Amino acid sequence: MIDGWWTYVVIIVAGFVATDFWRWLGVLFGNRLREDSEALYWVKAVATALVMAVTAKLIVFPTGTLAASPLWLRLAAAGIGFAVFLATGRRIAVGVLVPIAILVVGLWWIGF
Repeated sequence: MIDGWWTYVVIIVAGFVATDFWRWLGVLFGNRLREDSEALYWVKAVATALVMAVTAKLIVFPTGTLAASPLWLRLAAAGIGFAVFLATGRRIAVGVLVPIAILVVGLWWIGF
């Protein structure tokens, strides 16, 4: 019984140290930075790069049902969705819904 309890404590502490500790440090030290500082530009660039890397991984190496879809359909949905996102004044809802609609229609059209 005690062994199982310590396992959860270790998981919680390790999870806190790995994630929340650094977030709190960011909050404490981030308040001292100017919004136009080079450090914040760097943080924004890294965050954007990470999001784009995950997005690219999902498009090129998907899992689940999307893995059965052809690459050309996934690339077309992403490209057209991004173009429509830019054309509509960078509306996030449009940038999310258009590629989903393209994927749904494309999968239906090719018979999935």
